[in-house]
Amino acid sequence: MQKKLTLSIDETVYDGLHRIVGRGKISQFIEDLVRPCLLDSALDAGYRAMAADKKREAEALEWSNALAGDSADEAR
Repeated sequence: MQKKLTLSIDETVYDGLHRIVGRGKISQFIEDLVRPCLLDSALDAGYRAMAADKKREAEALEWSNALAGDSADEAR
């Protein structure tokens, strides 16, 4: 469900949005910019927890280095 929102912005900002994004597309453009800022922070917390796991990070680094080595051996 969509809700209507009235915003007041500087005229030059509006003109730029109208020129760059296009008429009728400004709402979606703003929503696409704002949405990531409002998402649940659980994903961020999960990434922080994974980064804090030193054993897991060491294994991941070893795996990625081995993968990079494998790709260097491939024929071009």
